[in-house]
Amino acid sequence: MKINVNNSNLALTVGTEKQFPRDPRPEVALSGRSNVGKSSLINTLLGRKSLARVSSAPGKTITINYYDIDKKLYLVDLPGYGYAKRSQGSKISWSSLTENFFVKNPSSDALKLVIQLIDIRTGPTDDDILMINMMIDNGIPFTVVATKTDKLSKTALAERLCELEDEFFRGTGITILPFSSVSRAGKDELWNLICEAIAR
Repeated sequence: MKINVNNSNLALTVGTEKQFPRDPRPEVALSGRSNVGKSSLINTLLGRKSLARVSSAPGKTITINYYDIDKKLYLVDLPGYGYAKRSQGSKISWSSLTENFFVKNPSSDALKLVIQLIDIRTGPTDDDILMINMMIDNGIPFTVVATKTDKLSKTALAERLCELEDEFFRGTGITILPFSSVSRAGKDELWNLICEAIAR
C-alpha cells in the first residue's frame, strides 16, 4: 500500500470512551511510558517537526490522539503511563482510557498493530511488561521498539540489545527494533512493519 505521509493531520482527540471513532480504517497504536519518545517517533515517521507535540511534563497527555495518515490509516497515540497516580486497588497503572481503548473500543477489529516503545537505556518497566503480557494474553499483534538509540555508541547499542533479549525476551519470539528520532535509524524498518500489518 502506497501512503503519502505528507497528507497527515491530527484528526481526533478522544477523552472518553464514548468518543472512540466508529471507522473501519486500519489503526496502529503507540504505547509506552511517559517520556519514552512516542511524539518524537510519530513526527519522525511522518517527516514533521511538531505535528505531535512533545510534552515537557511527563504524564501530562491524558487523551488519545488519532492521526489521519493519507485517509488510509490512523496512528493512535495512547497516553503515556508510569507517572499518573492510581488507586491502591488498581491492577494496572496506565489510564482507564487506555484500558478502554483495548476492551471497549467499537473499532477494535481495526487495530492491526501496537508499537510498544521502551527506552533502550532502561529497558522495559513493570508497566511495559504488564502491557506486553496483556497483549499476548488477548492476541493483540504488537512489536517492541527501543527508542533513544542515538544515546549509545554502536558497540554499546549492540551489547544493550543482546542484554535486553537475554533478560526479557529470549524464547518469546519477540524481537526488538532499534529506533532513533535523531538519526532516523529504524524509520524505514518500522514503516515496513506498519504496512505489512495493515495489509493483512
